[in-house]
Amino acid sequence: MSILSGNTRSAGRTLLKLIGALGFAFGAALPAAHAGEPYWVGVTGPLSGQDAQYGEQWKRGFDLALEQINGNGGINGHPLAYDFEDSRSDPRQAVSIAQKFVDDKRILIELGDLSSGASMAASPVYQRAQLVQFGFTNSHPDFTKGGDYMWSTAISQAEEQPLLARYVTKGLGFRKIAVLYLNTDWGRTSKDIFAKAATGDGAQVVAAEAYQPNEKDFRATLTRVRSENPDSIVLISYYSDGAQIVRQARAAGVTTPIAAVGSVYSPKFLDLGGPAVNGVYTESNFFPGDPRPEVQSFVQRYRAKYGAEPDTFAARAYDAMILAGEVIRRYGPNRVAVHDGFAKIDNVPSVIFGKFRFDPQTRRVAGAKNLELVVKDGQFALWDGAGAVHAQ
Repeated sequence: MSILSGNTRSAGRTLLKLIGALGFAFGAALPAAHAGEPYWVGVTGPLSGQDAQYGEQWKRGFDLALEQINGNGGINGHPLAYDFEDSRSDPRQAVSIAQKFVDDKRILIELGDLSSGASMAASPVYQRAQLVQFGFTNSHPDFTKGGDYMWSTAISQAEEQPLLARYVTKGLGFRKIAVLYLNTDWGRTSKDIFAKAATGDGAQVVAAEAYQPNEKDFRATLTRVRSENPDSIVLISYYSDGAQIVRQARAAGVTTPIAAVGSVYSPKFLDLGGPAVNGVYTESNFFPGDPRPEVQSFVQRYRAKYGAEPDTFAARAYDAMILAGEVIRRYGPNRVAVHDGFAKIDNVPSVIFGKFRFDPQTRRVAGAKNLELVVKDGQFALWDGAGAVHAQ
């Protein structure tokens, strides 16, 4: 499936012919200054399947960014547009889409995929073709090691998992931890890093149970975990499986406190988990209640457009499209210029980070911090060390 900022690819091509006469591009009004053909960004991510909610949040963030970019004249008179191909977070689909994008010379930069596993499967295609792969949600420590065309604004699991471990052990005071983790490369790597960090913080991992991506019944796993008498359970999960685990745990009478990696931070986690997820601890780089002006400006515009609260994935997508547009604007609309620009660019406004600053060695944003959250009364709220504040 291909999406061009809310339209199908064929519809997008028809609109291209009408830009000059109608002054519209892909659902967003364009000022008369737009005289050139669009500059194109390729996106690969889930628009269907169990991770589709993430793709929908991405699309909302992208479209809000395009409204801002194209509403201010585009990029030197050219509108910015994107082609969103549905990978379902499947590595095989990601590879197929990568080949399609590298063969399409209009595509100046690729954004995605959602999962590190899908992105890393496609990385060799992008590296060989010398097309930047901007995996803005890819936290696997090895993602940016795939080559000098791999960049990310996601905090590496090598950084994020120790932050979660510190929250669980130092902030919440848990000492006997059971870990349930997704049995993927991302999940296994995250579990290993978390366990090492938690042990270093003085805690003990008393159980570590893997589960398959398509698994639906966690009752036997929860029974095994319960037998180890943990004082806390940590989930390395996405929102859908994480919510299901919590629901089944509470239904089975498991009252052990539960914490989860930031991937569960989504309105869908609250919808799927219902009252059962109240009290679940998590973390995020983004929270709508953050008082920083750049956050509140983004939240207000998102609410006005969609009538809902943005999550981390909408904010990350917005930031990613803003950065992509700025790289093209500053360094040029061709693949070589984009590649060189990623190594140079700085001081780009960001909802999540305030300003973008890449570490040229790791090709990741340096110095990012997480916000500690808890679910209270069906909403995410900031955790202040004693209770929840600033619920959203």
